[in-house]
Amino acid sequence: MSRGSVPRTPAQLARTDRAKRVVDVVLTTIGALILAPLFAVLAWRVRREFGTPVLFRQPRPGLHGEVFELRKFRTMTAERGADGALLPDEQRLTPFGRWLRSTSLDELPEMWNVLRGDMSLVGPRPLLVEYLDHYTPEQARRHDVRPGITGWAQINGRNDMSWPDKLAQDVWYVDHRSLGLDVRILLRTLWVMVRREGVSLDGHATTVRFDEAGARDDDPDRAGG
Repeated sequence: MSRGSVPRTPAQLARTDRAKRVVDVVLTTIGALILAPLFAVLAWRVRREFGTPVLFRQPRPGLHGEVFELRKFRTMTAERGADGALLPDEQRLTPFGRWLRSTSLDELPEMWNVLRGDMSLVGPRPLLVEYLDHYTPEQARRHDVRPGITGWAQINGRNDMSWPDKLAQDVWYVDHRSLGLDVRILLRTLWVMVRREGVSLDGHATTVRFDEAGARDDDPDRAGG
């Protein structure tokens, strides 16, 4: 976070949010048209690798905690053990799935969520619905804005940081958001994608679960995805 930076006024933030929505629609529409061939190739490859469905769908909390259906390309098989439970992420994540995640190409279908107004190009990442009851009032302020495909926390550590730090980064963005900051985040995101920084926490397929007790359980964020 930028030390010494001053939070913006409510009027400034309101103007930013109106401008962000226009920018989201314009840039996402252009991006979807340009990336249509890549979408088709990835969808074909995902279907060949994992079968159907091609997309992983999961409810996530968005603006003001309202739940929407997030869409991503699948990166895991649906293999189950003898007890019928899904196998651990590490066993279901294929080399192709790891590549999709490391390049963030699995996130491309979220452009549909942006066009629908569920998400923004930039904002705190949408987490699991069950986390809603575990946030402190300060951490819950991350839902004062639309969640994003990328965000301030993603360019400052992605999955390779503690939950308190990650959520503090999200709240900092809420108070300081601007179009200029969004441009900075988008450009930095391209660099992070190229370098594949912070894709996972050491010893985990992605990161660890956030809950009220702070337990370090495997994150089910991508279960079946």
